Amino acid sequence: MRVIPIASGKGGVGKSLVAANLAVAFAQAGKRVVLADLDLGASNLHLIIGHSKSEHTLGDFLADTKSDFSKVIADTDIANLRFIPGDAELPGTANLKVSQRNAIVRRLLALDTDYLILDLGAGTHQSILDFFLASGKGIIVSTPAVTATLNAYVFLKNAVFRLMYNAFKKGSAAYEYLEKLRRQGSGLKMLYLPKMLEEIEKIDTKSFEKFKTLIGRFHPQLVLNMLDDPKDADVAMKIRRSCEGYLGVRVEHLGVIYRDSLQDVSLASRIPITIYKPQSVLSQAVYRIADKIMQDTEADVSLHDRIDESFEEAALEAEIDFESKKEYIGELLHSDILSHGDLVEMVKVQQLEISKIRKENNWLKSKLAQAIKKGFKP
Repeated sequence: MRVIPIASGKGGVGKSLVAANLAVAFAQAGKRVVLADLDLGASNLHLIIGHSKSEHTLGDFLADTKSDFSKVIADTDIANLRFIPGDAELPGTANLKVSQRNAIVRRLLALDTDYLILDLGAGTHQSILDFFLASGKGIIVSTPAVTATLNAYVFLKNAVFRLMYNAFKKGSAAYEYLEKLRRQGSGLKMLYLPKMLEEIEKIDTKSFEKFKTLIGRFHPQLVLNMLDDPKDADVAMKIRRSCEGYLGVRVEHLGVIYRDSLQDVSLASRIPITIYKPQSVLSQAVYRIADKIMQDTEADVSLHDRIDESFEEAALEAEIDFESKKEYIGELLHSDILSHGDLVEMVKVQQLEISKIRKENNWLKSKLAQAIKKGFKP
């Protein structure tokens, strides 16, 4: 079974869209798939796949972790795809106890399926990090927006911290060193992992070796969503450089997905876009990412070469998809698929995005101005 946790540093980046449509793509390829909504407290994945309200949810299992877990797993109208609904209506489901989290992980890893896709909540809560680390190849979804790319890096940084705490026994020299940095506050904010590891190796070789083993299995993958222009794909390199330089973590690029207003239509129809419009640029990008995952053998290519190739491919795909998107929109405009109202809505969405980008730029300018002003104080 291939476990694929899908997370994001912040909400609104299309994480659930990626999770749901990847599940559909695998299922359409004849793979047995279980899609689990682990965005506890904000569960809405059922809306994307068009699944009606289930009789049993994860909330029911969390209320009694000795109950029959199979009751939570529901069949869907999509062949080969089963679904585990979360529970946004039950208070406290987002704040799991360790025993509850462990119970869910045990049940999930015991499932008989080809692919287990975990749609996680946004942010860096400990439960989210633990679910993400259930696989060495979790997917982090981001958009080109500055806040989204920053939060993607912060998420992976917190995942590395979590690996450290998993490797260092409480009371060990390495654990106490990490706790000291945490209490200082600024010690972990400016994390430079290579330097930290040098110190840890000196004071606690056993903990150091255990962490090196864990981090050696950690190869997160990136999906850059909601592109509008090929230049947007460049921000992926910033995430890569930050992770390699400060965390010593190599991130593989799975690919890019362009923004598509038809996604809103498919969501309103409660039909995944890979089913609603399989020929759309968005759907084809999802299929391409799914193919990469299914063909992932790692046998013939070194990790370094593989990562270099993944970023080169993503940049090329961004150029190709942009041209395809222009042709696709042109076809829609000259067909009866889009009404006048649809066109107006598309323009409104673009105007809203431009407004958000302007606000973000103004915020960054004000922060920069404040920093410069502080720097020139006597």
